[in-house]
This record gives sequence, structure tokens and C-alpha cells, in this order.
Amino acid sequence: MITLPLGVQLYTVREETEKDFIGTLKKVKEIGYEGVEFAGFGGYSAEALKATLEELGLKGFSSHVPLDQLEDDLANVIEYHVVLGVKNIVCPFIPEEYWDSKDKYLQLATLFNKVGEQCKEAGIQFSYHHHAFEFKQFEGEYALDILLANTDPELVQLECDVFWVQYADITPTEYLKKYEGRCPMVHVKDMKLKPEKTFAEVGTGVIDIDAVVKTAEEIGAKWLIVEQDKCEGSAIESIELSYNNLMK
Repeated sequence: MITLPLGVQLYTVREETEKDFIGTLKKVKEIGYEGVEFAGFGGYSAEALKATLEELGLKGFSSHVPLDQLEDDLANVIEYHVVLGVKNIVCPFIPEEYWDSKDKYLQLATLFNKVGEQCKEAGIQFSYHHHAFEFKQFEGEYALDILLANTDPELVQLECDVFWVQYADITPTEYLKKYEGRCPMVHVKDMKLKPEKTFAEVGTGVIDIDAVVKTAEEIGAKWLIVEQDKCEGSAIESIELSYNNLMK
């Protein structure tokens, strides 16, 4: 039985939120999810969105914020999240210019420490969400490990995405254990192998989800988050199937 709260990354249902942001939040709540990780706010003010979340009984626990906003508009980003009551800000992706150089990752680490420090002053935890390209090696080290080794754990934590770890041919549970105490949120995703490595509803693919959930609990994670970057059919039906399989 899952003991951690279960949320959904709203990027999964981005087409639905574009049409009806509040209506999609209601559907997420009806499925049974306890919270949401934002990927944008639908144009709503922090005050209005906070009231909606309270009305629905849904927790806004985290938010993905693009790197350019963190660099150019951090004060306003933090203010919005403080008013909304979201306690986690996550950088979800970095541009290709950072991918091919250890020095670039070291520059990024300096930037992340600064962002994390300002977030901490406002009572917000900053984290980084990876993909597979960060498992490229420089001098025998994964780029992601270089980034994390050169950031302060109190300022910069890891949002581990088990799909992308598996995609890089690394065992997700082993990588989670490596960052025990530094991984407050885990993206729980599944993978099918044919006709190629791609996304699948949780519980329908090859990733050992039971082991992932158990390990996440053991390493001190606070939230499990369902995300599916691409859905073959209805995204709402996709997150419902993932939810039901996790509840089993």
C-alpha cells in the first residue's frame, strides 16, 4: 500500500488545461489525486488559484518553472508561489547549450545555488528535474552527478524521474538510493519497449513500480508524482489508469 501522497504533473494534461484549467483540476481531484505539480497557471492570479485549490481540497505542492524565468524574473516567480502557497519550485529542463560540457554544468551549479538560496529565504525548496541527457559522462562522472556534487543539498535537491533513469539503462531504485535524503519528489512513470522506448501508463510497462515506490518511501521522498510526457489516447484516462494501478 502506498503511504506517500500521490500527485500529478499537469504537463500530462496540458491540452486539457489549455481548454479548461479549472475543470481539469476538478477531474484530477475526482480521480483521487491529492495534489498537483503545476506547469504553468492558466493565466490565473495566485489569489484566485489558491482559492480554487482550497475549494477543491487539492494541494498545489510543486511547480515547474522554465530556466529563463528563474534567471530573469525570479523575484516575481517567488512572490507568486508564496501567495499561492506552493513550497517547491523545480527547474524542469535546461537548453542544449549546457549538455556537452562539464564547465557548463559547473556554471549551472553556480546559478542553481543562487536560485536555491533565494527560494530558501522565501521558505521554498528548489529542485532540478532531469531527463536522460544528463547521464552523459564527463571524466567518468555523469553530468547529473557533477551538477549535484557542486550544489548545496540544502539549496538544490533532485526530482528524480524514473523513466529517464531507466531510459539511460540505469536501475531507477539504485539511483534513488544514491540520493537518499535529497530526493523529496519522485516522478513515477513507466516505459514500454516496442516499437521503441516510450511512455506507458504506470503499471503497464517494464519498470518495477513496486520497487520504485518502496525505495522512494525508504529514501525519504515526500511526494510521488505521475507524469506521462505523451499519451496515445485521452490524457485524463491515462492518469486515471496510472492512479488506479498505483492504488492496487
